[in-house]
Amino acid sequence: MRDDDAREVAGTAAESLVRPGADDLERAAEAALRPRRLDEFVGQRVVRDQLSLVLHAAMNRGRAPDHVLLSGPPGLGKTTLAMIIAAELGTSLRVTSGPAIQHAGDLAAVLSSLEEGEVLFLDEIHRLARPAEELLYVAMEDFRVDVVVGKGAGASAIPLSLPPFTVVGATTRAGLLPAPLRDRFGFTGHLDFYADDELERVLLRSAGLLGVPLDGDAAAEIASRSRGTPRIANRLLRRVRDWAEVRGDGRLTLAAARAALEVYEVDARGLDRLDRSVLEALCLRFGGGPVGLTTLAVAVGEEPETVETVAEPFLVREGLVGRTPRGRVALPAAWDHLGLDRPAPADTLFG
Repeated sequence: MRDDDAREVAGTAAESLVRPGADDLERAAEAALRPRRLDEFVGQRVVRDQLSLVLHAAMNRGRAPDHVLLSGPPGLGKTTLAMIIAAELGTSLRVTSGPAIQHAGDLAAVLSSLEEGEVLFLDEIHRLARPAEELLYVAMEDFRVDVVVGKGAGASAIPLSLPPFTVVGATTRAGLLPAPLRDRFGFTGHLDFYADDELERVLLRSAGLLGVPLDGDAAAEIASRSRGTPRIANRLLRRVRDWAEVRGDGRLTLAAARAALEVYEVDARGLDRLDRSVLEALCLRFGGGPVGLTTLAVAVGEEPETVETVAEPFLVREGLVGRTPRGRVALPAAWDHLGLDRPAPADTLFG
């Protein structure tokens, strides 16, 4: 494949290369890299220590542990921790998600099939339908569900007892959880973004599992471009491995990492094509702003929702873009990152 063709393909793929979400195909690729035990889990020291206490105390008492709520941005290990909880307890894990449960009957069917001590993982729990949510209240607190038989005036509710089980809920938007549901979780852990040295440990472990030699400076380079997210780090690692196998000697060196990430248009700060397009539009077309979201989205050829939910969170977190009542503005770091001179302050009536 010619270099021009490779760059064209990479330009299409790069849009999702540094996004924290994952599709089913990528989740399957991640499965081989997930740690199986708490002592193998890298990072999140506070949550890991607290969770270890909760689990071991429950096991010492011979009871199911309290329900666990894990919150934080995507790609930080919420699903992995749910699997680890089940493994530490020596029980099986039942996996479903809020969007998949649209009716109370769907949830009742899942709950009634649980065995004693089993772990139920509810991903994106904040997206549960309201009827299912209300059913879950009773199930979590009293370990029972009320099965409605009949319709109209002749309908009756038959209580069905459930064996003790543990719900592990995961959410990227904890603020959307209603208070009655949030209060039924005995332990709540918030996952934060990873430091670069923690991501280096994640990458070295993943490279060992993949059976590829990864140099320490290459691991540091990939980690610095991974936006503090292990999922992105592992994704970039696989792309660097591809480059090394096709165009290099198979070793994941610093030169290979830089060359591969240049092909996939991930710059030294972890920004991709869309991120840079937003910054360039703000700085070059609108003089640093403020500019409205819709106008900015038109300028970069994307939908406003894409700019707001995909590009903006990282740009704001990195101090490159600011959100004001009048619109988005480019901060000094954005001009520096693009290598542009900052504009002089506008003249005012008194200065």
